[in-house]
Amino acid sequence: MRILVVDDDRKTASFVSKALKGDGFAVDVLHNGDDALSAIVVTPFDAVVLDIMLAGRDGLSIVKQLRAQGNRTPVLLLSARGEVNERVEGLNAGADDYLPKPFVLDEVIARVRALVRRGGDVKSAVLHVADLALDTTTHRAERGGRLIELTTREYRLLEYLMRSAGRICTRMMILEKVWDYHFDPGSNIVDVYVRKLREKIDADRKVKLLHSVRGSGYVIREP
Repeated sequence: MRILVVDDDRKTASFVSKALKGDGFAVDVLHNGDDALSAIVVTPFDAVVLDIMLAGRDGLSIVKQLRAQGNRTPVLLLSARGEVNERVEGLNAGADDYLPKPFVLDEVIARVRALVRRGGDVKSAVLHVADLALDTTTHRAERGGRLIELTTREYRLLEYLMRSAGRICTRMMILEKVWDYHFDPGSNIVDVYVRKLREKIDADRKVKLLHSVRGSGYVIREP
């Protein structure tokens, strides 16, 4: 399960991140609201722990925009303002839960677990781009009804690209989301795997779905 923690208080973000990792979650951390919104749109997080007061876009506007776009990623709002009207405002904005500061880390973990359980019923299990389908529950990929055998890394790459369908994914973005690298290893590993994936999903197909964008990266899109 992958969780995004967003808080411009780096100490708080670090405490929450370590607690969630200790409970077995994979955790990404951001400190800016604009960066958070961009990440949530392109990355299939299972839940987001989101502070309201942020540098850049604030937490409430992030939740409102996500819901307006039809994004149902579960969100736990954190705020130093714990009055009833503040909680109501957060929930009305589209948040799934609200926790005032200061909080106990065990309660954060418990609430994230509950959100992940509920969110599992909301997410679509099958991704589609044209006649390409990817079942994120069984990890089964098909194109035009024909089964495509994928390695674990090829599956992660295809899932990321399909969840980002129509958007250009840079090599660095792919390294971070598929390999969990936060640095450039100085190799062509992304290009190698994209080439392998292209051979599997586009081979012998008149209509190509996986495209290279010179100087930028890669994109899966419908014709």
